Amino acid sequence: MSVVPAEVLPGGARAVPETARGAAELGPRARLWPSLVAVYRAQLSRARVARIPLLFVATFQSVGIAVMMRGVVDSRSEAESVVAGSSVLVVAYVALNLLSQYFGQLRASGGLDHYATLPVPPAAVVLGAAGAYASFTVPGTLVTAVFGCALFGLPLSNLWILLAVIPLAGAALSGLGAACGLLAPRPELATLLGQLGMSAALLLGVLPADRMPQIVRLARDLLPSTYGVEAYARTFGAHPDWAVVLVDLGVCAGVGVVSLAVATWAYRRAAVR
Repeated sequence: MSVVPAEVLPGGARAVPETARGAAELGPRARLWPSLVAVYRAQLSRARVARIPLLFVATFQSVGIAVMMRGVVDSRSEAESVVAGSSVLVVAYVALNLLSQYFGQLRASGGLDHYATLPVPPAAVVLGAAGAYASFTVPGTLVTAVFGCALFGLPLSNLWILLAVIPLAGAALSGLGAACGLLAPRPELATLLGQLGMSAALLLGVLPADRMPQIVRLARDLLPSTYGVEAYARTFGAHPDWAVVLVDLGVCAGVGVVSLAVATWAYRRAAVR
């Protein structure tokens, strides 16, 4: 019996190339922007069910505070602070309170394990969730601002500044809220931290700064949302100082970058445990 090599037979098995025996090459890493858009859309569709209650609660709370303060303030500058503070409070309610609760529950329930298996960068998860929750604050913030201006007799000519205040202040507060939820060892503590942060935004942002003690003013300067409130309040004047407004918005942007970076680090730390 003669033995014939398989490679010379018609239709016979061919030798496997040496390059195929090696480890398979991995696909390219997921880029940040497509991953961010995917997470944002997923979070937006998930939170869409709770959109109406969320908008109602955040808006009703801020409008009610503006009405309550109507009988307290007695000057135009104080009215400007109240309207600006109550408008930004809608952003603080979602960014600090709800986002800290969401990430706290996600960590406690093991939901971070699901995101850890996805080929998306950690920054995309944090930014996508923060952006989705912040998107729901736009209608409530605008409604509160329009109602407050009508209530206190303030002009609506520079209402467009909210298009810059909402995302910048929202980024700064969302990073803090996400970090609180991811670093808190228990979801109850995450909820407590979110509530305390929102209370600080309420007391330090809505109340006129002229009536606060000096030590409270120092604490107010440490709150990121304060600079969003100041930026919006400065636009009510007949001749706003736009340079100072840009400085306030720049502070919000800088704090937003830092807080979101801390939240991304906290996500990585929580996901590997």
